[in-house]
Amino acid sequence: MLQSVPAGAVLADAATSDPTMKGFGDDPWWLIGGKVLAIFVFLVVTVLMSMWFERRIIGRMQLRVGPNRCGPFGLLQGLADGVKLALKEDIVPRQVDKFVFILAPVLSAVPAFISFIIIPFGPTVSIFGHQTALQGTDLPVAVLLVLAMSSMGVYGIVLAGWSSMSPYSLLGGLRSSAQVISYEIAMGLSFVAVFLFSGSMSTSRIVEQQSHIWYVVLLFPSFVVYVITMMGESNRIPFDLPEGEGELVGGFHTEYSSLKFAMFFLAEYINLATLSALCTTLFLGGWRAPAPISTVWAGANEGWWPILWFVIKLVLFIFFFIWLRGTLPRVRYDQLMKLGWKVLMPFSLGWIILVAAIRAMRNEGYDTTQLTVYSIIVIAVLFAITLVWELMRGGDKEKQIVPDLGAGEAAPDAAAGGFPVPPMDAPHYHGRQTTTRKEVGSGIQ
Repeated sequence: MLQSVPAGAVLADAATSDPTMKGFGDDPWWLIGGKVLAIFVFLVVTVLMSMWFERRIIGRMQLRVGPNRCGPFGLLQGLADGVKLALKEDIVPRQVDKFVFILAPVLSAVPAFISFIIIPFGPTVSIFGHQTALQGTDLPVAVLLVLAMSSMGVYGIVLAGWSSMSPYSLLGGLRSSAQVISYEIAMGLSFVAVFLFSGSMSTSRIVEQQSHIWYVVLLFPSFVVYVITMMGESNRIPFDLPEGEGELVGGFHTEYSSLKFAMFFLAEYINLATLSALCTTLFLGGWRAPAPISTVWAGANEGWWPILWFVIKLVLFIFFFIWLRGTLPRVRYDQLMKLGWKVLMPFSLGWIILVAAIRAMRNEGYDTTQLTVYSIIVIAVLFAITLVWELMRGGDKEKQIVPDLGAGEAAPDAAAGGFPVPPMDAPHYHGRQTTTRKEVGSGIQ
């Protein structure tokens, strides 16, 4: 019935001999439907467990109990929240564009599900006599599908902000579009080094190429860039500026309620799982077991066991997301843009040039060990010079904004120009009667 074959044997042969990946379309219809259903159920369960996981971990970090009422240890709290959202009244503001207002949550949730279809869960196995890979499907440009779907998801956020006819929602949608443009470019650049080393954009082929050493070791700078950019793509703390409760009420979903709001919530957590799974696939060997286990146990990467290693890596990355949310504060918007455009993109371009040069020289038969060492030294020196330069420029800017006060000079009045606090004698209107702030404070009407 359910039998295993040597790890990735059929998959590797198919990826090598058939670059169009037609082998993934030869499964019977019931097997394809079963894979799609299994991926859908896995994502829904992952969302429910991630919600419980996040609330329990952050509760422990903040010396709180966390959810512990619904089900054992509060495990059914996410399901209870989903039922509550489904039963709440669906309020649609009068002035919204109803068609776009309803379409926007769908555009956010559906691409999040599609992206996971190209993630490999394990090697080729036998299911009821049919040899099939534990993967929904694969493409010669599978990684680019994830980038395309993440770009489509942003349309849902932008349209939600625009159709709500609310300034807070519109600002949240515009922030999200600017943030995704800034960080998706750096994310795509972090993939280039992986493509150069693996010689393919197929996710199954990339996992096969990491059979001896994971790319997190060979391409650690690309791994760091991807981890930073995936936090920007997920719109979570410290990069949750599209929501920005302190200044935008709720951001792009301010006017949403009931199931429409739940779909945005669902899309956020599915993207969390997709980004973690993609990082596992590209840099952490995908479904392959870690070195101590794979060296001691010969069958660790065969049969159904690789699903366990994949899920463990996925959970660790989700924990990393939650850990950051409970630790870091929200950054300023200028810091967000500066990190994306002035740090991540130039660094990624320089790293790609270095990786391409090393690969070309290795193909020509040159010894690249000394070149790699010298390149690392040069990069470290340039990074140190850049850091010192930015610190010096930052100090000069602060001196220009806040000049030094002399011994006899008084501090400027922050309310003198009406910003950020209006002056005390500014008129306030209560009905037909005009009063001042001083009169209001003293009780005079």
